[in-house]
Order: sequence, then C-alpha cells, then structure tokens
Amino acid sequence: MTRTNVPSGFSDDSLVAFMAIDLFFDSGTVRLWNGYGDLTFNSNTYTGGGNFLAVSSITEDSEISAKGVTVTLSSINSTILSYALNEDYQNRIIDIYVGTIDNGTVSSYKAFSGRMDVMTITENGDTSDVSLTAESRLIDLERPRVRRNTTEDQKSLYPGDKGFEFVNSLQEAVLEWGG
Repeated sequence: MTRTNVPSGFSDDSLVAFMAIDLFFDSGTVRLWNGYGDLTFNSNTYTGGGNFLAVSSITEDSEISAKGVTVTLSSINSTILSYALNEDYQNRIIDIYVGTIDNGTVSSYKAFSGRMDVMTITENGDTSDVSLTAESRLIDLERPRVRRNTTEDQKSLYPGDKGFEFVNSLQEAVLEWGG
C-alpha cells in the first residue's frame, strides 16, 4: 500500500524520525513528541516526552477494518496525570503524527486519527505511567444505529420539525399513479 504525503526525509540516509501526538481534551489540547525540548510543526508546539512516550505499531491492511493503537506515557508528572484523572477523555480525538527533522526542517504526516477509549494508570512512587488505547474512526461503522424514521424520533432532535408527521398515514395509503 502506498501512502501519500510521506515526508521526503524517510528516504534520506541521515534520518531523524519522530512521533508526535495530539490529545484533544475539553479543557485544552496536550501535544507531546518523543524527543527532547519543544518541537514546532503545523503551527503547533509539541512538548518533548523523550523516551517516556511510546506508541504501539499502527497497522493497515487492504480490508476496511478498525485498528486500534496504544499510547504509553511513562514516568509522567502531576500535570499530565491531572488530565488522566480529571478529564472526560472517552471519545475525544487523538491524532498521531510521524515525521522527520532535516537541518531544522520538519516534515510530518498524520499516521492515525481516532478516539480515546480506555486510560489505565499505574503508580510508581512519585511518578505514574499512563496507557491510553484509542480506536480508529472506522469503529463507528460497527456501531448499530438506533435512529428511526418516525415523527417522535425526529422531534427528539428537532422539536419543531414536522418532516415525518405523515409517515404513518402513508403506510396504508393507495396512490393512483398516471391516470
């Protein structure tokens, strides 16, 4: 499978590769990358997580199927831990980028976009490890749709809408066509 927008630095012998994540919480976005210091690309600044940030393999295949990913933050401080403990994270967006740095020029592409699912916290004395699993957006294809084409269902979302008001009376209607 050929990917589009793959950074040109991947074919260079002097490759400096990185991964970065965007975690979109209600109170703000957490941006981390697996290097040291700050990294700016796509008009956003990412805080270095060094070796403490790990991302499981991101897999694709020729079939349309939902694949998940796991992001692990090891030995994190209380600031990031507060997001894990206090934020409503489920179904919030997570983006994972893969990129290169070549003489200060950053190239990247989005390797995964999905929704946060389960966050597990393990305490190690003064620090904590957080493991976050995320689902691909394709998981929505497997969820049942519970909407009905009834006036009651339509009015639950749009109280003044009368678009389905006559659906029941049409069930037994005899229509003469042509004539």
